[in-house]
Amino acid sequence: MDLAPAASLTLFLSLLFPLAASHNITKMLAQLPDFSTFSDLLTQTHLAADINSRSTVTILAVSNGAMSSVSDEPIDTIKKILSLHVILDYYDDNKIHKISNHSAILTTLFQASGDAAGQNGFLNVTDMDNGQIAFGSAVAGSSLTANFVKVLATQPYNISVLQISSVIVPANLSGGASSNHSTKPPGSSPTPTAAPKTAPAPPTAAPSEAPSEAASPRASVAKSPSGKTDDAPGPSDAPASAGIDGSPAGAPSDDADGPEGDGGGNSAADRVVASVGLAVASGFAMLGAL
Repeated sequence: MDLAPAASLTLFLSLLFPLAASHNITKMLAQLPDFSTFSDLLTQTHLAADINSRSTVTILAVSNGAMSSVSDEPIDTIKKILSLHVILDYYDDNKIHKISNHSAILTTLFQASGDAAGQNGFLNVTDMDNGQIAFGSAVAGSSLTANFVKVLATQPYNISVLQISSVIVPANLSGGASSNHSTKPPGSSPTPTAAPKTAPAPPTAAPSEAPSEAASPRASVAKSPSGKTDDAPGPSDAPASAGIDGSPAGAPSDDADGPEGDGGGNSAADRVVASVGLAVASGFAMLGAL
């Protein structure tokens, strides 16, 4: 069996993969003394080894003067901040100025670590109207706080080191990994927050146009002797005054003709008949006397 082809393939692969991961961020930054603080912190946080193990990466380096704003933070906090400055893609001067739609959301090493809360592990890069390239946290409402300055070093298309003007600090570093952690990048523009819903006020009962039956003095209904329902007399129906004998006004007197058939007094016709009978009797008495 001829082993020459297999040996040649093994030699080729052994040469290929070392070249694919041949970059060393510490050595690249060692040639840039203005970035010594940034380089030292990459080593202390063990981010340098992670960067060197990746085949495609872009470093957003910050000068010694700009690093002073966070250099006194705990080392764990510094690691989270610096990991946000490691983009998991290759961007050089040409590509950074040709961003689609003038804005993009970039995934960083901080997001890949699983320690980013919410969208803190993503960066927003925007090509401004004045031609300036600006960077900032992709968390909704965050400002673009750092500007692209220049390209420091590249090894196409494996590693690129870009200088930015200031440190980008994630919006929230105290919460650790979010319970609703998502590896899906947010939209290129902040999603508007929906306004909080307000519970509707309880409906107010409309005032009744007519008084309620309970409030009306004439609301109760009484039955007449005939079985018909008549309105019960209200206060306005009460007698206005009493008669001279103390009886209510309008009540029949003792000598007044009572209702027909109740035996109370004679009618006018009865008196006429009685008078005629009396005259006839007187006539007969006079005739008898003669």
